[in-house]
Amino acid sequence: MPTGRPLAGYQEQKKIAWIVTGALVVLSIILGAVNGGSGGAATPAADKPAVSAPAEQHATDAAEEPASAPAEEPSDEPAEPAVPAEYASAVNKAQSYADMMHMSRQGVYDQLTSAYGEKFSAEAAKYAIDNVEADWNANALAKAKDYQQLMSMSPAAIRDQLTSQYGEKFTAAEADYAIAHLND
Repeated sequence: MPTGRPLAGYQEQKKIAWIVTGALVVLSIILGAVNGGSGGAATPAADKPAVSAPAEQHATDAAEEPASAPAEEPSDEPAEPAVPAEYASAVNKAQSYADMMHMSRQGVYDQLTSAYGEKFSAEAAKYAIDNVEADWNANALAKAKDYQQLMSMSPAAIRDQLTSQYGEKFTAAEADYAIAHLND
């Protein structure tokens, strides 16, 4: 509810407020003129008309081309479809997890799709797993050696950790390979 009282400090600050307002108006007029009178907003390229040469010009250009220009031959190989950016990013992350952290196939997939991890779609993670270059046996062996050296675990405990759904999630065959080559 208005009480009819003036704002505190209004009289002292009124002159500064008018100067700042005037300066902003002048600045926006100058910027509008510099930007071609578009009101300061850039015109998107899609809104600008495309400049095209007249049809006669295109016909003249085609007539001037040498007749011996080689025609593009159709390829026998199908063109590779473009990989969506999300899929390519998922492959890069999967490669990183496989190479640096020696994770299992399932471990990488789970990390890629986790709400607490990378949050990729299931499709992107599947694509990544199918296209990552990893030696899952070598990863299992690297993890097994880490457990042996850093935690002094027995081979049986290492195998359990490698195959556990709460652990590394390697397959039984990958864990068997790791245990068989643990002391190589």
